Amino acid sequence: MEIWVVAIWVAAALGCLKWVLKRANGWLYESHLGEMRRSLPPGDLGWPFIGNMWSFLRAFKSGDPEFFMRNIATRYGDGGVYKAFMFAKPSVLVTSAEACKRVLTDDKAFKPGWPSSAVELIGKKSFVTMSYEDHKRLRRLTAAPVNGHEALSLYLHYIEDNFKSALEQWCTMGEFEFLTHLRKITFRIIMYIFLSSESHSVVEALETEYTALNHGMRAMAINLPGFAYHKALKARKNLVCVLQIVVNARREEKKEKRRSKDDDMLDRLLDVEDENSRKMSNEEIIDLLLMYLNAGHESFAHVTMWATVFLQEHPQCFRKAKQEQLEIVKRRPSTQTGLSLKEVREMDYLSKVIDETLRLINISLTVFREAKSDVNINGYVIPRGWRILVWFRSLHFDPKIFPNPKEFNPSRWDNHTAKAGTFLPFGAGSRLCPGNDLVKLEISIFLHHFLLNYQLERLNPQSSIMYLPHSRPKDNCLARIKKIQNHV
Repeated sequence: MEIWVVAIWVAAALGCLKWVLKRANGWLYESHLGEMRRSLPPGDLGWPFIGNMWSFLRAFKSGDPEFFMRNIATRYGDGGVYKAFMFAKPSVLVTSAEACKRVLTDDKAFKPGWPSSAVELIGKKSFVTMSYEDHKRLRRLTAAPVNGHEALSLYLHYIEDNFKSALEQWCTMGEFEFLTHLRKITFRIIMYIFLSSESHSVVEALETEYTALNHGMRAMAINLPGFAYHKALKARKNLVCVLQIVVNARREEKKEKRRSKDDDMLDRLLDVEDENSRKMSNEEIIDLLLMYLNAGHESFAHVTMWATVFLQEHPQCFRKAKQEQLEIVKRRPSTQTGLSLKEVREMDYLSKVIDETLRLINISLTVFREAKSDVNINGYVIPRGWRILVWFRSLHFDPKIFPNPKEFNPSRWDNHTAKAGTFLPFGAGSRLCPGNDLVKLEISIFLHHFLLNYQLERLNPQSSIMYLPHSRPKDNCLARIKKIQNHV
């Protein structure tokens, strides 16, 4: 047989195989839907097992993460609702404000839908995975100690003292990784708030484990040595062991009445009872601590680093933000020695800087929900059991909502109130991030002292950006902190 005939047959066979594989997920997950298939959102379910994950990871590692969703919209229109196969399950990607709002606020139609691999890392008893009823109960019991006025006032001076000391130290260090040290200082703060711990060795050990845990959150769920997910599972195991020791020791202290009052979040979690006088188990407490400790320092560190970088790169914004802080200090009574919560709430322009930073960096790539039953949304049907991914990046970079979306422009928030579903840095609805006020407080305190007394000099301002699990410079913002004329 002529070689060219063989080549044709091989090419035809490969073409047929590709055709079959590209449709395999559709046959597997859509064939039983009957007439409902006609009402599914536009899109495709990709390759078997991999689905659309390869194109997702390729886009986010290419330096152009918007390409993933831009390519889908180009192929299937700008309707804002698309079917895909993500994280090992048929899914619907939601990018329009109306649809995002519906998914995040309709607790009767949607429930948490995190991938099982992520649940293994986050914990089966954490806020993000529990039922609506349990979430509502625990949020009511635990939110006040973190976001309440009294709690924020109580934490303010401790946070301020730590940031002032850190900035003083950093300006003597020469070159250092700004992001890495922000993570360390904020983790020390969050450990104190939740566990009353300031032990350097304990904080250092736990922060290292959390770094590994986060790197595995958006990685492929490959539980083999050398892969990020495998390292993350080991990190979670180590974290649980440490926290188990801490919780057991605290229970003993309370049992022997060696603690006269509730000093931190752990005390409150151990004491809290539901309407049936049932107290929380160790597993519930540890999973909640794991979630709070992780979210509390990851969000702060990344947002603060980028806010500092953006301000330094935009001198006009820097001067305006600094002038606001100088005015606050000038109005301060001579008897006052530090920031007050009232002063933080007067930081109007700085609040816009923080919101603009949150919009640009998207600390949360997406949230996962699952349809409890067949749900109609924007004229399409989402089958029961399918996962829904609310895609924050598309909202925050939509030029129809935010003109020139890639531009850092805090003044875009002047006299602007974001419409429901258009600005979701901490989620929305009943599952809004419970520590959002604490995070904003920390960022405001840090930037207050940085703007008054310091400048940042990046050593590699053109460093490439890593977008998973969170946006960061590849060099972790290698920089110098320089002290300027002291105004306070």
